[in-house]
Amino acid sequence: MARVFLLLALCVLPALVSAARPGRNPFSVQGRVYCDTCHAGFETPKTTYIAGSKVKVECRDRKTQDLVYSKEGTTDSTGTYIITVDEDHKDQICDAMLVSSPRQDCSSPSAGRERARVILTNYNGLVSTTRYANSMGFMAAQPMSGCTELLRLYQDYDN
Repeated sequence: MARVFLLLALCVLPALVSAARPGRNPFSVQGRVYCDTCHAGFETPKTTYIAGSKVKVECRDRKTQDLVYSKEGTTDSTGTYIITVDEDHKDQICDAMLVSSPRQDCSSPSAGRERARVILTNYNGLVSTTRYANSMGFMAAQPMSGCTELLRLYQDYDN
């Protein structure tokens, strides 16, 4: 009887305690959504950030590409989003991606900047649970005035 009690204390109770605490270290995925007002394909001094833009985090199985997890969020007044993910996605491929823009004049996702890869596991040497995603952008319908001069400055800088 003492052996059964000892086995219960050493094996079963720790498993029950760890199962009762799901999501004890949630991840925080943070990033920004911008409007590419100059059609540059990247952020410039003329870039504006979009409040109220919808963004989501999706995780897919590495082998089958089946959707395993999805959660949506919205940007604040500075164009910043924070999406809390309550579970570890060890061997899955996770991306933050654009869903929609509230601005009619800037609602087409910028090619190559419509998603950002995020690593959502504690098994990679990172101590922090905050994951910073690259900025994602929508393309403005029409380039803003002054963009030609700005982009010319970038070209002059390369020479």
